[in-house]
Amino acid sequence: MHRSGATMAWNVFKFCTALRGLGSIMILLVLGVVGVTYYAVVLTNYGPALYAGGLDSLVALAVLILFHSLLVMLLWSYFSVVFTDPGSVPPNWKPMIDEERGEADPLVGTEFSNVLSDPNQRVRYCRKCNQLKPPRCHHCSVCGRCVLKMDHHCVWVVNCVGALNYKCFLLFLFYTFLETTLVTASLLPHFITFFSDGEIPGTPGSLATTFLAFVLNLAFALSVLGFLIMHISLVAANTTTIEAYEKKTTPKWRYDLGRRKNFEQEHNTGRLIGEGCESRGFYYLESSFPVSCFATSKPKLLHDRLGHPSLPKLKMMVPSLKNL
Repeated sequence: MHRSGATMAWNVFKFCTALRGLGSIMILLVLGVVGVTYYAVVLTNYGPALYAGGLDSLVALAVLILFHSLLVMLLWSYFSVVFTDPGSVPPNWKPMIDEERGEADPLVGTEFSNVLSDPNQRVRYCRKCNQLKPPRCHHCSVCGRCVLKMDHHCVWVVNCVGALNYKCFLLFLFYTFLETTLVTASLLPHFITFFSDGEIPGTPGSLATTFLAFVLNLAFALSVLGFLIMHISLVAANTTTIEAYEKKTTPKWRYDLGRRKNFEQEHNTGRLIGEGCESRGFYYLESSFPVSCFATSKPKLLHDRLGHPSLPKLKMMVPSLKNL
């Protein structure tokens, strides 16, 4: 039986659901790798080198400062992804309707109003959640809910990567690559010394830990580099991992504002509400993105993240922001 490339690619995501039983074990595994690495770098090799004197002490000090700085940022970004809700659809959500006119709000209802005139479009409906789905929203079979701008369910963070934690996920990949590269480079001389001279200072346990830390960090550095390059290319095109398989023969991705604005909207930099934003936004509010699920005490941040053309209008749409 013939199977399309898109169907086969989607099976990759279905395969990940088989790993749901691992649960928080993956977090412990990550902390375990961090622990082994810390022991090898700080306690076994560069910590004692601080007392050696001369150039060795200066090199050890520089490595330890950089190592701890990157480690703090790595752990911060990691747990930010773990504990940040990726964004979900409010119960019984539906496109906003102008009660007086009986029409969809022009800022948020364009796509749904177009459905009536365009037979090729349809309102997206989740049969598992039994509710409508906004644009760029997908159902996660692991979490059991629809996730806004879902990219994928990551078993390493035991959470979905979506609209509200994707930036943290990118930072996690970035700092992980820097940290693992630093560890690999700093342990490489000890690794070479062992295979050249056949011995290295320390106990067999410290030798084994150093060897294990080097191999693990080298493997993670290479694999994370591939993921980082992939996700940078996705951000540049303003798309997600799932959407990359859905685009198929689409000649122009409607959310693509150009590389510069795509990066600005993802990272809240520059003037995000630029020309043409009304027709193609990051979350495509003109296509009924449910801003009501983003109740926050920081309306300016919400304004930047969603790319909404009017902050006063946004306050009208989100009741919790009216008094801010």
